[in-house]
Amino acid sequence: MSLQENVAPPRFLEAEEPDATVAPEDRVPGPGVLRGAGARSPLFWKFMLVAMAVAWGFSFTLMKDVVETVPTFLLLGIRFGGSALLMLAAFHRRIRAHLNRRYVAVGLLMGFFMGMGYVWQTLGLTDTTAGKNAFLTGTYCVLVPFISYAVNREPLTRYNLGAALLCLTGIALVALDNLTVQTGDLLTLVGALFFALQIVTVSKFGANLDVMALTFWMFLSIGAGCLAAFPFVEASPPASAWTPQLVATIAFLVLVCTFLGLMVQNLGLAHVPSSTGSLLLSLESPSGVFFSVVLAGEMLSGRLLAGFVLIFLAIVLSETHLAFLRRR
Repeated sequence: MSLQENVAPPRFLEAEEPDATVAPEDRVPGPGVLRGAGARSPLFWKFMLVAMAVAWGFSFTLMKDVVETVPTFLLLGIRFGGSALLMLAAFHRRIRAHLNRRYVAVGLLMGFFMGMGYVWQTLGLTDTTAGKNAFLTGTYCVLVPFISYAVNREPLTRYNLGAALLCLTGIALVALDNLTVQTGDLLTLVGALFFALQIVTVSKFGANLDVMALTFWMFLSIGAGCLAAFPFVEASPPASAWTPQLVATIAFLVLVCTFLGLMVQNLGLAHVPSSTGSLLLSLESPSGVFFSVVLAGEMLSGRLLAGFVLIFLAIVLSETHLAFLRRR
C-alpha cells in the first residue's frame, strides 16, 4: 500500500451526499474561467499573501496595548466570532448552498488547527520572549513541505529545502535573542505544528471546495470555542478599559487582520503550492520588526538587515529555482 493510500482523508471529509456545484470562478484556474477567484493568476494570489503578511506585521504594533487590557481567549473570541458574523452577512447564500457534513467537517478541522496554533503560541509566550516566540512560530514554513509531501504528495525538491533553511535562518536573525530552550519554546513549537497543519489542510481541500463557506466554519469554531473557554480561565476586563481607541483597534483586527486577512490567506493557499504560500506568509515576522522600527523607534541593527536579506533570498530561491542563472 502506498503512502498516499495510507493518508487518505477520512470518509466524513469526502462527498457522501449531494452538494451544490462550486462555481467555476471559485475553483482553481482553468480553461474558460473569466472572472472570480479562479480567474486570478497564481502571481496575483502570491502578491495578496505578501500584502496580508505585511498587514499582520503592522498589527503587532497595535496589539501591544490590546493584549495588556483584553484577555487572550476573549480577544480571540471577539476577533473570530466577529469575523464569522461578517462572513455570514457577506456570503450567507454560498454558506447555505454548501451546508452539509463535508463542509462543516473540513471547516471545523481548519478551525481546530488554527485555533490550537493560536492557543499554544499564546501559552508559549508566557514563558519565553516575544522575539523567540515569533521565531519559533515561523518554523511552520519549514514543516509545511514535509507535511504536504506526506498528505498531498507535493514533491520535495532541494530548492524547497534550501529555501526553508534560508528562511529559518533569516527569521532567527530577525527575532532570536538567545539560544536557551525553555518550556515556552517547546509550547510555541507545538503551535507552529498546528499552523503548518492548517496551511496544508487549506491547500488540500480548498482547490475544489468553496473557500468562503470553509472559512466561515473555521471562524465560527475558533470564536465559539474561545468564548466558551473564556469564563473558566480568564477574568473580564473592567468597563473603563473599553475606550474608543481600544474598540477601534479591535475593529481593525476583526475586519482587516482576521476577516479579510484569513479569507485572502485561504483563497491564496488554494491557488499556490503550500510550501510557497508558507514562505510568503513568513514575511509577517520581518514586517513586524520593520514597523516597530518605523513606528516605535526601535534601532535597526546589522543582524536585522542580514535577516531581511536571507528571507528575501529564500523567497527568490523558492519562486525561481534560480532558473535565471541557467539561462544562456
